[in-house]
Amino acid sequence: MSNHQLTLSGTCGGMLLSILPQLTSEDVYRTVALAAVGAVTSFMISYLLKKMLEDRDPKDPPL
Repeated sequence: MSNHQLTLSGTCGGMLLSILPQLTSEDVYRTVALAAVGAVTSFMISYLLKKMLEDRDPKDPPL
């Protein structure tokens, strides 16, 4: 490994190890819950838009 790679890996490892003790289980649960809400919202909007566009008459002008 070159000197640059060792410095980069040491810096990233040190940063990760300094952040980990500050994370609480509440933060992890909140992140998981927000990710789930975002995924469901994205899926529902995509599904509704797809249904709306499928039901349109092809002769209608684009939205």
